[in-house]
Amino acid sequence: MRLNTPTDSTGLGALRHLRTVVPLAALLLCLVPSSAHSQGPSAAREIHVLAAADLQSALPALADAFQHATGIKLVASYASSATLATQLLNGDPADLFLAADFSYPEKIVAANLADTASPIPYARGTLVLFARKDSPLQPINQNTLLDPRVQSIAMADPMHAPYGVAAQRALFSMKLDEKLKPHLVIAQNVAQAAQFVESGNAQLGFISLTLASSEHMQQIGTYLRIQPDTYPPLNQFAVVMKNSAHRADAHAFLDWLLSPPIQHNLRNYGLDPVR
Repeated sequence: MRLNTPTDSTGLGALRHLRTVVPLAALLLCLVPSSAHSQGPSAAREIHVLAAADLQSALPALADAFQHATGIKLVASYASSATLATQLLNGDPADLFLAADFSYPEKIVAANLADTASPIPYARGTLVLFARKDSPLQPINQNTLLDPRVQSIAMADPMHAPYGVAAQRALFSMKLDEKLKPHLVIAQNVAQAAQFVESGNAQLGFISLTLASSEHMQQIGTYLRIQPDTYPPLNQFAVVMKNSAHRADAHAFLDWLLSPPIQHNLRNYGLDPVR
């Protein structure tokens, strides 16, 4: 089953403004690399970031904190990691690619388009099962997927999205892949899978913890973490584009993102640190 809807919606688009970031930014002013300070916060400096859809509710808050500390603005576009990698391979301009796995940024490295010899790890993701609070399937638990009332389950397309691969592998590990295959609603990416559940086009959804733990989604639903041993680790990697005119600023953001205080705070956004 496949539904085609816009990749952004009023409900999920509102997720970008849900975090309070000023205290975090103030705390981390002293941690910004010196190169990021060189032109001062008054300079008009931007980084164009292609970001995996699971970051749609987390990256805006992190970007605001980084801009508050450095004056460098992140302009982000979101889609599945495969879609973004294809855009970059086809020559679309960008400064930084934040993927949801290793394989897609590795394609950029293999094409000699990245400025490092290998992708840079920046976070780890978590797969969850989400349902609206008004769902008759509440409270969701380990046996919810066995409930005969389950008729529709949203998940990202495993051909394009790492969270779709994780959901597919989890169903296989739980020996539910064949049983639930007729009920799967395939989304373009994990953010669209969340939209399907939010709008009622699906009863359940395999989505990222980043999306499920946002203020908006917590208001409308609840989630259950999928056992991590049922799917491959969602190690998320980045590359800076070799032809970017803003490579120093892109690396400054990655250095900031990998600093211990930021890594410690990633759990506030549904991500785990890389170490």
